[in-house]
Amino acid sequence: MQGNAKVIETLNNLLAFELAAADQYFIHSQMYADWGLPMLYEHIHHEWQEELDHAKQLIERILFLEGMANMVNRDTISVGTDVPSMLKSDLTLEYDAVVKLKDAIALCETERDFQSRQILLGLLEDTEMDHAYWLEKQLGLIDKMGLQNYIEHAAKGGA
Repeated sequence: MQGNAKVIETLNNLLAFELAAADQYFIHSQMYADWGLPMLYEHIHHEWQEELDHAKQLIERILFLEGMANMVNRDTISVGTDVPSMLKSDLTLEYDAVVKLKDAIALCETERDFQSRQILLGLLEDTEMDHAYWLEKQLGLIDKMGLQNYIEHAAKGGA
């Protein structure tokens, strides 16, 4: 089915963002594993897999619309150097995703591509209700428990 060029371009821009997000989550998960923080490794590794699933959904939709999925372009990533900066960097990434997804959803509504809109709504829910919420919770725990207690908790595999 021939898709709208603006929608395909927007989906490719989201794809570049999701692929970059996957890259950022991947390096952060590996850093957590290297530091002996299994709770953080497991969760961020799961987030990496979810970002790849988001990318897959976008690729499938682009191809369905007879577009070419651009697997080369990536947005910039921000690799943290310690637990708080990594969590904050990932949260900023998720907040940026919310803005981009809402803009893309609005475009899909304007262009009357309701199926792409539906796919993006699913990505938005995952981004807001799962990814961002969990990261906000972790940063809140650091504030409440203190960084050392939080890291000790994460090292023991606590949730």
